[in-house]
Amino acid sequence: MSGFPWLLVDQNTDDGELVIAACSDIDGLFVDPPQPPIERYTLLGCDPAGRLRDACDGFGPPWLGNVGLDAVHPPSSKHPAHCWHCAEELLDITVLDSRPSLVAPGLVDVTLEGRLRIEELARFARGADKAPEADGYRLVGVTGHGDQDFGSCRDVDGVFRGRPAPAPRGATLIGCRPEPPLQRALDALARGGARRRRWVQGSIFSVDRDGTAVGMVGAALGAEVAEVRPSRLGDGLVDVTVEPTYGDAIGGPRPAGARTVWQQWRASRPDVLGEWAEHDADLRHEWVGVALAHHEHRPDRPSGATYHLAGVHITDVEGFFCAIGEAINGPGGYFGWNLGALHDCANGGWGAAPAFRLVWHDSEVAREKLGSGYDRRWWAPAVTMDDLLGYLADSGVEVELR
Repeated sequence: MSGFPWLLVDQNTDDGELVIAACSDIDGLFVDPPQPPIERYTLLGCDPAGRLRDACDGFGPPWLGNVGLDAVHPPSSKHPAHCWHCAEELLDITVLDSRPSLVAPGLVDVTLEGRLRIEELARFARGADKAPEADGYRLVGVTGHGDQDFGSCRDVDGVFRGRPAPAPRGATLIGCRPEPPLQRALDALARGGARRRRWVQGSIFSVDRDGTAVGMVGAALGAEVAEVRPSRLGDGLVDVTVEPTYGDAIGGPRPAGARTVWQQWRASRPDVLGEWAEHDADLRHEWVGVALAHHEHRPDRPSGATYHLAGVHITDVEGFFCAIGEAINGPGGYFGWNLGALHDCANGGWGAAPAFRLVWHDSEVAREKLGSGYDRRWWAPAVTMDDLLGYLADSGVEVELR
């Protein structure tokens, strides 16, 4: 597959991995994801508590962060006490006003502004845009340090409603050399065959300059061939447009700017520390994802070893994951890209046996930058330096701050 930077690979065949197509580019792979829209919601018959009560009374800030709606099921309900598909999470919430309730004397109706995290599996489980069977909702303040009681409400307005579905996004395999699986789909298109015969599905791989193919974590294409035309990129090559049956043609697309990170790694694996430092938080996160894709499992270094973390560029949590990957596994190394993965890596199997020592140099940079707050990139409470130190301590890592 020399000369083609992208491969589409079927990893579910009886004979192992099977290349579907080799491509010069994949239009639709690097796109900025849509953001949840700002909406208004009303808590009806609300008995507020904690910070929600303070916001309603004017004694506290109106901004609350994330608010969970946990359905309270009637005694006759067959749902368990904690039903995963009967809860919703409101994001980045601000209290706009509160007033005596029209539905429950002595209680209040509270207008909120923010966004909704739509969990597609939960909606599928109970029916699209359908409210769960509930006698009301417990209101939970979602923080990075344990949940807070925000009280309860009888009902909610503006959450469970129909919303226009985003237009499904197709994709185009550009400068493509079809292999037999894709060629069969192209032949089916030419003869007007059934849609299922035009379907192609596979994982997306990036091919480094040395010919090494690495899978993009979580990136896959699943769609039906809709159009084919000769490509300007070479004789015998074609541009193939695919359209999804539902959803998007490419699952796990990368931010538009992430192409530069993959090109950087494709040219050569990093051989000096800190090449990621020039990137913003989005691309630093992508950098660690590329490092994960390139990670080679080797025997762990012995327990009790000391590693040195270069902290001068740790201005965000993504920078921490870039830096600790390099501290453990050298330039371009991987050692987790979120808190859960960090905990898993610290338990062994990713370059360092458990119970190691980490010397964190220039730690004052992270202490200044990784403060409490809200991360609108992830719609979640920000990860602080103390969070990181706590996770490391829980994993048996001794940290020395310098």
